[in-house]
Amino acid sequence: MATWSEFAEAAPRLAGAIRELVHQYGPGLGYLATVRADGGPRVHPVSPVVTDDRLYCFVVDSPKRRDLERDGRYALHAFPPEDRDDEAYLAGRARVVADRQQIARLAGLSRAEPRVDWRLFEFSVDVAMLARHSGAALGASRTPGIRPHYEVWRDPAA
Repeated sequence: MATWSEFAEAAPRLAGAIRELVHQYGPGLGYLATVRADGGPRVHPVSPVVTDDRLYCFVVDSPKRRDLERDGRYALHAFPPEDRDDEAYLAGRARVVADRQQIARLAGLSRAEPRVDWRLFEFSVDVAMLARHSGAALGASRTPGIRPHYEVWRDPAA
């Protein structure tokens, strides 16, 4: 299970492009998929935080938080851009961060409301994928003959 910095060191261009898509609107925006107790998927919007060395997410008390605490597997898909069909996807495992200084630093960076019952998770990166749709306008991926370009990275240790 690679940290964000280990992933970024192994695939710097891919990590940069994914980070750019996650933070394209300023704060991180994406859809977090977790595994329900019955094995089914659960998907919710979240605001991930990508720092130079780690990938984090504050998660309020909710079914998705209980999913992460129980199972830990996640998939994160960046919020789609308005002008193209490019996609960024990450998957791995989440773990609770208990370091109070780290929590306070990240809460300040992401403007996390201190009176809310949230928990900070760090996400490892087992798989990262970027799909570029030829830099064309929205809908180009559905044009006959135009295929997206995929870049995939897998943690060799995973």
